[in-house]
Amino acid sequence: MSAEAGPASGGADERVRRVRLPADRRTPAAARALVRTMLLEARLPELLNEALLLTTELTTNAVEHARTELDIEVDTDRNGLTVTVTDFASGPVDELIVGVRNTTSDITEVAARGRGLLLVDHFSSRWGTTYLPTGKGVWFRLDRPGPGGSARPSAGPLRVAEPDRTGDGTPSAAAMSELMQLTPDSYADEPLPEFATGLLTRVAEMVGAAGGTVRLDRGDGLGTQVFARYGRPPREGNELLRVPLAVHRPYSGELELDAAPSAYARPLAVLAAERLSLHLENDRLRRADVRRSTWLTFLAEASELLAQSLDVELTMALVPQLVVPRLGQWCAVHTTDEWGRLRLAASSHADEAMLPQLHRILQETGPDSIQSRLREASRNAAQVPLGGPMEGFAVPLIARGQRLGTLAVGRHQRQRHDPDEVSVLEDVARRAALAIENARIHAERRRVAQTLQQSLLPPVLPVVEGIGFAAEYVPTGDDAEVGGDFYDVLPLPDGRWLVVVGDVSGKGVQAAAVTGLVRDVIRVLVGDGKPLPEVLGRLNETLVERGGGRYCTLALAAVAPGDGDQLDVSLHLAGHDRPVLLHGGGGATFVGAGGTALGLLDTITTPTAELTLKPGDALIFYTDGVTERRRGRELFGTDRLRESAAPLAGYSADVVAARLRAATIAFSVEPPRDDIAILVLRNDTP
Repeated sequence: MSAEAGPASGGADERVRRVRLPADRRTPAAARALVRTMLLEARLPELLNEALLLTTELTTNAVEHARTELDIEVDTDRNGLTVTVTDFASGPVDELIVGVRNTTSDITEVAARGRGLLLVDHFSSRWGTTYLPTGKGVWFRLDRPGPGGSARPSAGPLRVAEPDRTGDGTPSAAAMSELMQLTPDSYADEPLPEFATGLLTRVAEMVGAAGGTVRLDRGDGLGTQVFARYGRPPREGNELLRVPLAVHRPYSGELELDAAPSAYARPLAVLAAERLSLHLENDRLRRADVRRSTWLTFLAEASELLAQSLDVELTMALVPQLVVPRLGQWCAVHTTDEWGRLRLAASSHADEAMLPQLHRILQETGPDSIQSRLREASRNAAQVPLGGPMEGFAVPLIARGQRLGTLAVGRHQRQRHDPDEVSVLEDVARRAALAIENARIHAERRRVAQTLQQSLLPPVLPVVEGIGFAAEYVPTGDDAEVGGDFYDVLPLPDGRWLVVVGDVSGKGVQAAAVTGLVRDVIRVLVGDGKPLPEVLGRLNETLVERGGGRYCTLALAAVAPGDGDQLDVSLHLAGHDRPVLLHGGGGATFVGAGGTALGLLDTITTPTAELTLKPGDALIFYTDGVTERRRGRELFGTDRLRESAAPLAGYSADVVAARLRAATIAFSVEPPRDDIAILVLRNDTP
């Protein structure tokens, strides 16, 4: 700083300290601490309020506008204090401003240069700015009041009883310091209204305003609200001082003062508005973070609910329930049929009484109707606004490149959708479309599985005089999978009837293919009159040659009338569970001998058991889905099967099969993990 530009200082007992500070929000506090220490060491406490206020202003301006490191130099002597703040921002070299403190007539000109210089000009004895090749410096001088100094008497240390304005109507240093130090109560539930009221009160008292108001619109649909108030309402005809709040959308507002025009009214109102705006911006950002976190939670919950439903109609009905009333006043889901026409699938309205009107408007046709807008959104795969009377917008439902329909949402009653809500709705539409597509795919898989499963089972069992046949089949809990269990009853060339119960390992299309192969090979071989042991051997060769790791267990029983009213049964087991013989007179036992499963070894053994069924006797075949039905770690098991069958002696084949099925299902609350097949052969001879 040149001698001409620098402050006039010097003398005995001079102390100088220079510190470099970073461009950080904590820098003003560090600068104040340095100034306070120097003043106390120099025994100049009467300059404390003004020095701290002006130091805060200069360092804050340097941090916010220059955004560089800064040097602060504090020079004290017996007559006063000089503080110089130098930043390192490059800029044009302006005319040097230096001199004694300006008079009241010059205040308007100084105020145009900004609030910071206004405060410096008001409280300092002298001040100035100088430009160096490396940056710019601003300095101020505070002289000790009295014979040795040239400044007016200082406001002195901050006291509660000190007035807000001096005798000439200008704000006091104590009032300015209190205004700058006023902050929201961090422990209050709603600190900002109280803070705004305190800030407005301080400014109004400093400029002598009769009243004041802070109005704020948070963009939440409630409109502009009175956020803080001071004094009486303005009288008609009074010219009010209005300062807009420096907040971002959706927030907006203003500070209003009923004050007489003065040089300090507007700068102080701007200062108060800026301080309040800073805290309102923090409030807006905090609310935005909370809202975004809430939206993320909502999307996660919506995704989970949509993913849990694999029913198409239920999924489409769930979407409007998620949207209304959180994201819109009403919602309608339209799906595209095979001819490309939109069909209303589900809808909801915050007011149930409005649903008939909503449906009527959605069905209207014409170039300006909502229906035409929906077709446009589906055709262009883009968001389309909807006009009255049901204002809103439509979002296409697209999943895996397929256009499934549209999601129409009506706007809230009090405000339009903000960008965050629109983004959330578009995300909901994407997730809903994917859930609907997944449900459709699952429905198609279920239909294919059911069709394939039905093709592997006989549509009806034959009606034979003296022989009763009955069967029960329960697929696994996943009805979109094809099971490997099957049964069949077919005639033999020699007049007997063949009962077949089998279980192919695994599930799905591969298991179904093996099941169909086994069923067809058996039908062809027995149709050619091959003996059952040979049928089993040829079938084993076929499965071994086919490979693939699939194997099959089989139970074959050839039934024919015997002597008198008896039935002769020739039983062959190839790795299958032994059937239960239910005696007509009571009691149940397992019969037959196990053999080798088909498709595992080149050679197999299939022992033959010859049985005689008396009138009322029944032979119960089943697959391992019955005995391996699980309840926790406990299995239904063979013993429980026999115990469940014993009380059914004397009942028809239909009743026996149905009761065993019910007992198996009731054993556990969980859906079956494996297919359940039960076939009952009974001697119905009177």
